[in-house]
Amino acid sequence: MQKEINNALKVLKDGGLILYPTDTVWGIGCDATNAEAVDRIFKLKQRNDSKALICLVADDRMLKKYVKKIPEAAFSLFDIHESPTTIIYDEPQNLAPNLIADDNTIAIRIPDDEFCFQLTRKLNGAIVSTSANISGYFTPKSFKEIAPEILKGVDYVVNLHHEKKNTKPSSIIKLSNSGVVKVIRE
Repeated sequence: MQKEINNALKVLKDGGLILYPTDTVWGIGCDATNAEAVDRIFKLKQRNDSKALICLVADDRMLKKYVKKIPEAAFSLFDIHESPTTIIYDEPQNLAPNLIADDNTIAIRIPDDEFCFQLTRKLNGAIVSTSANISGYFTPKSFKEIAPEILKGVDYVVNLHHEKKNTKPSSIIKLSNSGVVKVIRE
């Protein structure tokens, strides 16, 4: 796994795109602070850039780097939620501007996956994580279901082709600074 982390890290630092396994589904990723790389993901997915993307961070300490004020409810969710959960936060910071949603929010998950943890830790930063599909098409449940144009459109495919334990996208919960909690996707 260390070799794959090092290879992916080099591509991320060079502004490239990776295809990698997450704690949910196979994802397309890049350095979340690199606007050009984020733009390449939108183009590859043929996705409107007004639809926000998810980021992964290693832990709550890293999360503080990208969100001005983390609602207390987020820490409770980290502790009690058993399935992968992405939280949408108000007032993101230190991220590529084209990654931030029109309503000034960002979706971030702390994955329960050793590869993702090590990669974000070694990058010392957030990584974009969006499903490895063309926008509007089904989310692949395994590596072999990933479309050829996605495979050709990334700069590096992480060679950890084990089948995922979880093959569905994360739950998404919006936690606003005003205290409003809204379930976006279960």
